[in-house]
Amino acid sequence: MQPSSSDSGRLFTLADFDFTLPPELVAQHPAPERSGSRLLDGSGPAPVDRAFPDLPHLLNPGDLLVFNDTQVIKARLFGEKASGGKLELLVERVLPSHEVVAHMKVSKKPPVGATLAMAGGYTATLLGRWPEPDGALFHLCFSDEPHALMTLHGHVPLPPYITHTDTADDERRYQTVFARHPGAVAAPTAALHFDEGVLAALQARGVQRASVTLHVGAGTFQPVKTENLAEHTMHSEWYDVPEATRAAILDCRARGGRVVAVGTTTVRTLESWARSCTGADLSGGQMQGDTTIFITPGFRFQVVDALLTNFHLPKSTLMMLVSAFAGYEHVMALYRHAIAQRYRFFSYGDAMWLTRTREPAQSPSC
Repeated sequence: MQPSSSDSGRLFTLADFDFTLPPELVAQHPAPERSGSRLLDGSGPAPVDRAFPDLPHLLNPGDLLVFNDTQVIKARLFGEKASGGKLELLVERVLPSHEVVAHMKVSKKPPVGATLAMAGGYTATLLGRWPEPDGALFHLCFSDEPHALMTLHGHVPLPPYITHTDTADDERRYQTVFARHPGAVAAPTAALHFDEGVLAALQARGVQRASVTLHVGAGTFQPVKTENLAEHTMHSEWYDVPEATRAAILDCRARGGRVVAVGTTTVRTLESWARSCTGADLSGGQMQGDTTIFITPGFRFQVVDALLTNFHLPKSTLMMLVSAFAGYEHVMALYRHAIAQRYRFFSYGDAMWLTRTREPAQSPSC
């Protein structure tokens, strides 16, 4: 366990979370096998280079692994305006009555009421902007059920730093083995490393499992543009914490185990929910809804004790989250080590194991 952090007394700016990453370290494809990635153990004062199948040995019997069981949808759709101008939609959220909320990439935005001819033979009618009349997203109505249309005609919404067009291998590998609830436009990437062999080893070790759902939005890739972090507007994502997971966390606490988040999306879900709780038994909280939580150094974590995560983009909100969790100087030193040792970065890259920096006055309850 690294020593307590003094980050809470420091004023951070965007430049603090920048680093130079050689472009060849951005993983364009996954490892040949899901668990074939490397694992940087950052739980101690000095980094330790491991392989991902070592993970069960870093966990204790009675620890609780919490996964995000969202399912990536084939949310990238192509079409054209009545003028013939090409466009691309990235569906962010599916609403009732065949309606969706989407990002639109097009040279000139079509007017409200326009009908777009989509590749595959269906149509999309533009209803307006979302969530406000001048919102950044577009509100559309499809001519058929959106999930069915995306399954038939959509493309895997690979991150912008992955340069190849999506393939059948991406459809399989940019998805976790336990994905259950469709709705994400980006994968919970720390969970991509798990295969049946690793899961069986964790079970044999006596590690418990639970799940939450957070439908990861495209905003996860949006860079922070304000040097003053307080001026950044965080994107909104929908989450759900099942009652069974609340009970599993309480049981874990009672037996002295650690709550281990698989990925930053799980951290954001659990800590969003915990902030709304009214009781020490994690009761009275909002177990389902939208979150805009923005975690930066100085944040007081209430649930998560350890974190498995991939390596994140410079100046990203996720760099700020992991720095808040494990200590800024410690995390930046780990990133320098990862670059020097040629770890693979971002969604298809390698993983990192972190434990939480403890603050003396911190309480584990709500």
